[in-house]
Amino acid sequence: MKKIIFTLLCFGFILTASANNDPKIGDLLTVKTPTAQGFNHVDFPKANILIKRGVVTNYKSVNNETVVIDKVETEANGSTTVILKKQDGSKFFGFLSNVKADYTKAIGSGELVVIK
Repeated sequence: MKKIIFTLLCFGFILTASANNDPKIGDLLTVKTPTAQGFNHVDFPKANILIKRGVVTNYKSVNNETVVIDKVETEANGSTTVILKKQDGSKFFGFLSNVKADYTKAIGSGELVVIK
């Protein structure tokens, strides 16, 4: 009997923890610059596109930037894609008003951090 109660209790904790990780419109996130050359799970433009537009090619301008989830899309395969906008309303790199990101992979890799 103790094993059944313990199993149900653990199952309840797992469900509660997974329910809190779902993104909602209006959630605040912080963009963290990865140690690699660019972002893998947040769709910022590549360095050559930024050079053509005359923007400095590093991603320092988006490091520690607070963003808001504007739209949440769930794909058929279970992945969650979010549309991000800057909290202050300005544009990313001076020309992008919003960007897409794979929510679970970006959170897992540390490119996005949830603000509580």
